[in-house]
Amino acid sequence: MTETAPPRPEVDLPDASGADGPGPKRAGWAQRFLPWLITIACFGYLYSRIASQAGREGLSAAAYLGRIFASVDWGIWLALMIPYSFFYFLIDTALLWRVVNWFNTRIGYLDLFPVRASTYIISILNEQVGKGAIAIYLNRRNGVPAWQVGSSMVFIMFCEFFYLLTWALIGSLVSWDRVPELFHAIPIIAAGAAVVFAVIVFLFRSERANGFTMRERQIFSSFRQAAPWQYLAVIVIRSPALLGAVWVYAQAAALFGVEIGLIEMLGVLPVIFFGTLIPGPFRAAAVTLWPTLFADHAAQMTAFGFVQHNFFVLFNAAIGLLFLRRANREIFDR
Repeated sequence: MTETAPPRPEVDLPDASGADGPGPKRAGWAQRFLPWLITIACFGYLYSRIASQAGREGLSAAAYLGRIFASVDWGIWLALMIPYSFFYFLIDTALLWRVVNWFNTRIGYLDLFPVRASTYIISILNEQVGKGAIAIYLNRRNGVPAWQVGSSMVFIMFCEFFYLLTWALIGSLVSWDRVPELFHAIPIIAAGAAVVFAVIVFLFRSERANGFTMRERQIFSSFRQAAPWQYLAVIVIRSPALLGAVWVYAQAAALFGVEIGLIEMLGVLPVIFFGTLIPGPFRAAAVTLWPTLFADHAAQMTAFGFVQHNFFVLFNAAIGLLFLRRANREIFDR
């Protein structure tokens, strides 16, 4: 980067004291313990499916899982997963680059690599904090007010919900007779979301909604600027990552001894991805969907789902480590 850096501005963050309102409320019992109870129930369900399959072959659950892991060609598996992780990173950065250039400031695609990659490390613990790091980076580097960048992050989150919902709708229709009945609600959710989208576009773009006070807040500045085609563009930019995942997951499942065709995977994977996004029964059902849909290979698919998810999260963080020093330099040494 050869351009002259602007003077470092102060980070424009809101008052965290909450002076205009009451302080944060303590989480209730249900909010604190219900996620743990659901998690324990899911693990209990998965263990029972593994133990049942292992028992039919006279093995313990641990021994049976050990045999599954020993049967996987991990070299081929890594040859699938590592390139896909980098591919996802390129798509993820392209989306961030496009939105920031639309609504905030002109910045090069490669210039966003350090902060986008580094946020994968933070996102292991809290994805929202990772988005805050992007706001600080662009504030320090380009002088963009943090709330304007925050608006772009909210815009991306809003669009990604519709991206996942769009592909989940396609997936649920492809696998309608296979997915649990709970997921038959996806078309209804999609219809309701379409109405919400139309209302949002009207409130933030139509002159007839000028009295809508929320549209003037900085956190929604991207929504005021966004044309309807830009929402669709976000879905299009992001979609190669999901289509790539369909192919990669199908190949990876075969390494665990389960043959899944591309169309069949297209019907399952988006539904699982969408389900894990939605709190409550959808998420609980989604994390157990692999062994439920492939009941004859419950243990293999439990191991498959666990390994796929955790490798992706941890290897993305490893990509972040490659760029962490540069990101720190860009934020703190300018």
